[in-house]
Formats: sequence, structure tokens, C-alpha cells
Amino acid sequence: MVDINQVCDYIIFRLKVEGEGQLSHLKLQKLLYYVQAWSLAFGKGAFFDGKFQAWVHGPVNRTVYNRFKDSKYMYSSINTSDMFEQDIVNKLSVEAKKHIDSVLEVYAGYSDTELEGKTHSERPWIEARNDFEPFERCEVELDEEIMKVYYKARLK
Repeated sequence: MVDINQVCDYIIFRLKVEGEGQLSHLKLQKLLYYVQAWSLAFGKGAFFDGKFQAWVHGPVNRTVYNRFKDSKYMYSSINTSDMFEQDIVNKLSVEAKKHIDSVLEVYAGYSDTELEGKTHSERPWIEARNDFEPFERCEVELDEEIMKVYYKARLK
């Protein structure tokens, strides 16, 4: 299992150093969510230790939220100076990087708000927020079994 902060740093590296991609705190949260979701769908189990809560703006991992909450707002840009490990490329296994890269290939081109809308239309977030009003605070965790089944069905 990979440390979630290393996954954050790798995504920052890929989008800000190697790519031209915009990266806000909101977008980072959604990309992390899809990294986890697709790992579950491929039958590999959780990619990192950490659950996602069904917040108003989509799935949020509390650990990552806490990492950035004092310096970043939802739409604040995240930069390489926000990385914990500057040499992250050498810290992750080839397999871990391949998985993250495959998720970024599909989702990194979307804006933060597009990713938010995408997660809002998908069963795991909808079911977790079932008893909540659209703008009501919610800390219910998304069910990883529902995530696994939902995304696995999209592989066919």
C-alpha cells in the first residue's frame, strides 16, 4: 500500500513539472479518489490507506484536506513547493506510478469543477449523500465495496 501523501506528491509532480496541467486542491482530491476507485475496481484493493467522505463538492480525503487546509482554499493552485518529497519519482514503484499515470491519462484533462460534477453523477457519492440536502455538510464515508462494484462495471 502506498502512502497517500506520496500519491499527492506524484500527482503534483506529474501535472506541475512534467505537464501543463492546472491543479487545485479540489482537483487533487478528485484525482486521488479516482486513483483509489480504480485500484478497487481492478481487484487490487485499496491503493492507499484513507477513506473518502461525501462532502458537498465531492469525495474528500480528510488527511489530504488537513495537509492543505491552512494554506489552500478549494480552488487554490497547488504547486511543486507544496510537495513533501521533491524526489517522489524515485520513491514509488514502477507499478504504483503506472496505476497513477493511467488514472491521470483519463482524468487530468478535466477541470476541478468538471471532476466535481462527474463524481456527483456517480453512485458511490450519491449513495453516501442519500439522506443529505445538496449543500448540507456530510462526513459519511463512501463505501469502498460500492466503489469497487460501480467502477468495475465500467470496465466492460
